[in-house]
Amino acid sequence: MIVSEGFKLPKGFMAAGVHAGIKKYKKDMALVYSPSACASASTYTTNKVKAAPVIYDMSIKDLPKHGIIANSGNANAVTGAKGLEDASMMAFETAGYLKARKEDFFVCSTGVIGVHLDMDKIKYGIKELVKNLSESDASAKDASEAILTTDTVRKECSVTVRIDDKDVIVSGFAKGSGMIHPNMATMLCFVTTDCAISHEMLQHILGDTVEDTFNMISVDGDTSTNDTCLVLANGQAGNKEIIAEGEAYDIFKEALSHVLGRLACMIAKDGEGAGRFIEVKVEGAASVKDARLLARSVVSSNLVKAAFFGSDANWGRILCAMGYSGASFTPEKVKLLFSSEKGSVVVLEDGEPIRFDEAKAKAILLEPSVSVLAVLSDGQAKATAWGCDLTYDYVRINGDYRS
Repeated sequence: MIVSEGFKLPKGFMAAGVHAGIKKYKKDMALVYSPSACASASTYTTNKVKAAPVIYDMSIKDLPKHGIIANSGNANAVTGAKGLEDASMMAFETAGYLKARKEDFFVCSTGVIGVHLDMDKIKYGIKELVKNLSESDASAKDASEAILTTDTVRKECSVTVRIDDKDVIVSGFAKGSGMIHPNMATMLCFVTTDCAISHEMLQHILGDTVEDTFNMISVDGDTSTNDTCLVLANGQAGNKEIIAEGEAYDIFKEALSHVLGRLACMIAKDGEGAGRFIEVKVEGAASVKDARLLARSVVSSNLVKAAFFGSDANWGRILCAMGYSGASFTPEKVKLLFSSEKGSVVVLEDGEPIRFDEAKAKAILLEPSVSVLAVLSDGQAKATAWGCDLTYDYVRINGDYRS
């Protein structure tokens, strides 16, 4: 597997990103397009309050696709019948320029909830996007930039693997910084690949990989109305179509899992106001379900996040979060460790506190990336979750989000 930074367009894909005026100055509309029809896969927010584009996309999710049209700055959520009409119109307008059907395009929006889209700006943006479609790296970068909201960096990852002696590219970009919590987060993720794979296999792989990537991150405990992860596969790499599990299936699944995992970690690192990236590993759990519950509970705890903000080795908050996770485990057998580039320190052994060097622990927790390892004695299962600390800036950013 060859990993490269940035969003690299696979064979047969084009992209564009423009400023349509939804936001004051920054790019706010993106288009990803393949003239060849694509197999697709998708996952969506579990929030019962679903944005109009999510409802629209779920109604057409099993049909072949040619692309994704997206805007930032306005979520088109809780916007009633007009919001649904506007989401459909975004697909219709895009399809008209590209001589396709509106069902050929997924629609995504992100931004402020409860405000109708300015469709004059949307239509202008779509016209400009089609005009600027290109296979260039610059156009790929523009598209990636155009879906950001409070993000401070672009989130992109590409890998190249060999399947049937063909180079296959799996490349994606995402947005997400706040309202991040399983299952799915306030995030959009668009993955393109030139792999030949059936819709059924692609959906199966995406469902599996999302469980251990995007469903294992938490910034603030809020699950959004707009969360969407989309994968388009146009088959232009020339490999034999993947229609069943086997070696090719495994290779592609590993590639997609790597891309989604990298993007998930980038979202956690860029949590609103975050100063510290937190990784929580659980080993020795009775089941994968228990391991996931435990890791997610710790990384989602506001008290744990606050302790990391203060570089405080307050391991009691971690054990407490494990205790209310709903997972089955033996508290009397838990071992806890903190680690970073400054080393590691054991703070709990067999469920009992041990003396440790507070100064060393402080130095470890002052690093920008910190890991927690919880070793259990209940089985062989393991899981990892990712998040960030909770800072004053998080409140500041979200206190004037609409300003």
